[in-house]
Amino acid sequence: MNVEAKSVYGEIAGQKLFFLLLTASIIVLAVIVDVMTGPASLSLDSVVSTILSPGTSDSSLYAIVWTFRLPVALMAVVIGAALGMAGAMMQTILNNPLASPYTLGISSAAGFGAALAVVLGVGVVPFAETVLVPANAFVFSLLCCMMIYAAARLKRASTETIVLAGIAVLFMFDSLLMLMQYLGNPEQIQAIVFWMFGSLTKATWTKLGIMAVIVLVVVPVVMIDAWKLTTLRMGEDKAKSLGVNVERLRLKGFILISVLTAAAVAFVGSIGFVGLVVPHISRMLVGEDHRFFLPLSALFGALMLSIASILSKIVVPGIIFPIGVLTSFIGIPFFIWLIFSRKRGYW
Repeated sequence: MNVEAKSVYGEIAGQKLFFLLLTASIIVLAVIVDVMTGPASLSLDSVVSTILSPGTSDSSLYAIVWTFRLPVALMAVVIGAALGMAGAMMQTILNNPLASPYTLGISSAAGFGAALAVVLGVGVVPFAETVLVPANAFVFSLLCCMMIYAAARLKRASTETIVLAGIAVLFMFDSLLMLMQYLGNPEQIQAIVFWMFGSLTKATWTKLGIMAVIVLVVVPVVMIDAWKLTTLRMGEDKAKSLGVNVERLRLKGFILISVLTAAAVAFVGSIGFVGLVVPHISRMLVGEDHRFFLPLSALFGALMLSIASILSKIVVPGIIFPIGVLTSFIGIPFFIWLIFSRKRGYW
């Protein structure tokens, strides 16, 4: 019986691992297509040869691939992975299918922090002039997380109460963001619009390197708690009975979510619905085992944003469509589907 159970478990784990490897392979193809797509279409052979052997490629082709398109394509992957994992963690620690960094106002809070630095030059971290915008984005996203965390700790606070608190925070920071637009000059307003729409066009190798380091540091820290997060999905009381410090786990989770969300918003602006959509898709494929659920959420987030990056260049030929608008178009129908699926006991 034990041998049979181990065999069944190994088969199930193998299927989940297959989903991870398949998604990773599709991401590689999406990155190549993303580099190929643009005002000047490139062939598959030229893109692959330029990436693998940049020293032997034509100078103009090298500039298009390595200077402009490849940083954008890779930034889409890294940002998508960060938002996907942040959304998965948020839904788990709050036990709510509607929770995500976007719907609970964390992205808006980070955007307001960035706008505050752009318009007023006001930083909340002393001696941080060189990193004023990302520092502000991080602090305000952390503040938003702590406000939601405080609501979660209120006695008898239901998941609906927490979502309502997040929506209230969302509207508050959106209002403050509009105030910054009202106070700003045309150049500053243009910069704020960048945060609101979301854009990958300003991606550089330096920004990509910083974002990649953040993701590579945070992901292992999250995966250490994969078992604890899995037990939390069985219920707070059950997790406590198994020795999990739920309050510490939630606090740690909120901090890590703040880091991922703030870094993403600081570099590419507010991109919604990635953190809401991809955890549900991942959950339907691999279930609640966070050893597979968290990595697959990160991979699906990377794939979703990579596909959105491709679409942003072909929706209107010659114009790069705001990527945040595209993710919203994808997310809104899914959001509506989620509302009706909950009536059938999906969550």
